[in-house]
Amino acid sequence: MTTDPYAALRVRPFQWFIVSMLSMTMVVQVQNVVLGWTVYQITRDPLALGLIGLAEVIPYVTVALFAGYVVDRVDRRRVSLVALSVLFTGSVALFGYAVATPEPTRVWPYYAVIAVCGLARAFLQVARSALVSEIVPRELFTNAATWRSSTWQLGLVLGPALGGLLLGWLGMRATLGVTVVLAIVSFSAMAAIRHRPTPLDPGKASVLENLAEGLRFLRVNRVILAALTLDLVAVLFGGAVALMPVFASDILHVGPRGMGLLQGAPGAGAVLMALYLAHRRPFRRAGRTLLVAVAVFGVCIIGFGFSRHFGVSLALLFVSGAADNISAVIRSTMIQVLVPPAMLGRISAVNAIFIGSSNELGAFESGVAARLLGAVPAVVLGGIVALGTVGVTAWKVPVLRTLGAIQPDEAGRPASS
Repeated sequence: MTTDPYAALRVRPFQWFIVSMLSMTMVVQVQNVVLGWTVYQITRDPLALGLIGLAEVIPYVTVALFAGYVVDRVDRRRVSLVALSVLFTGSVALFGYAVATPEPTRVWPYYAVIAVCGLARAFLQVARSALVSEIVPRELFTNAATWRSSTWQLGLVLGPALGGLLLGWLGMRATLGVTVVLAIVSFSAMAAIRHRPTPLDPGKASVLENLAEGLRFLRVNRVILAALTLDLVAVLFGGAVALMPVFASDILHVGPRGMGLLQGAPGAGAVLMALYLAHRRPFRRAGRTLLVAVAVFGVCIIGFGFSRHFGVSLALLFVSGAADNISAVIRSTMIQVLVPPAMLGRISAVNAIFIGSSNELGAFESGVAARLLGAVPAVVLGGIVALGTVGVTAWKVPVLRTLGAIQPDEAGRPASS
């Protein structure tokens, strides 16, 4: 195990990977701020915010497993580049619509672009997850997982903050124009990666047989399945980000700039936590730490729902992001270390469905719950469900509760105590 907290960042291909990931994460987050605020101002309906997530998650989930099949057979960098080109086209489309329609009154064009981007994002997330194992040495997987998670979280900080500030000061067109530039940066950085791809054996098995193989692996490896399920349910019901326009506009009364800060607060906590994790040894009791982290996340979400003070709300979201980053690093390390390289695409696809789609499904769930119960009860109930999920997981999957450190041995097998 390396003692250098910046070891993965010294690998040149991983440096380009980080730049590409940060840029595209910021694209998505800035767009989320713009579209969330615009759609809510047009409709004044929290369900319309939930439909933003649904518009993306349906195509995302539909193709995610097939994306895993493709990623295990095609150069993962090439798949990433194709997906990034589609996301760039989506950014151009949103910018063009903003130029052509300065005062929009319809929301369906936004949903249409989001749906197409959902297809591309499924392939991108699966390909990038598998690509990491090809561009960093195996002994640096835990370190790389920490920096990868922190990069994504940094995008969650910078993106909403930038989106809120630009939207409040310069308007929608200039803000979406910035996303076009960031999309170009993301594509260029991915294109600059030079690496030796893992030899991939296409084999003779059908698509369904290959996907079934990946699902059988998860059924046997209950630790990974339990960790993914825990995050899926917690984020699905405990996410409050989709309702930020409601809280910023109607509850905390802080406007689009305040909304940007609220959406960026979880990422800020996650970034600082990631810096701490990069400088410490891997968790000796990874399973228990994962459960505690998700429990803290749930408590913070409950507190945010009850808060009526902007500063307190920011602090609670900050801590929730720090806790969420701990669980994200542990899950990512599990997948990189415990999954055979030839199966990474398929397992990453399942992970993408569990993790990647949970945010969008959570957005839809939050919108529906807010329509039926109100924004505050919806958020509080979601936090309670997240806490309950921790208890059920710890009870039903004791092997996760007792899981020790996760790190590969010299033969590449997982070593846990």
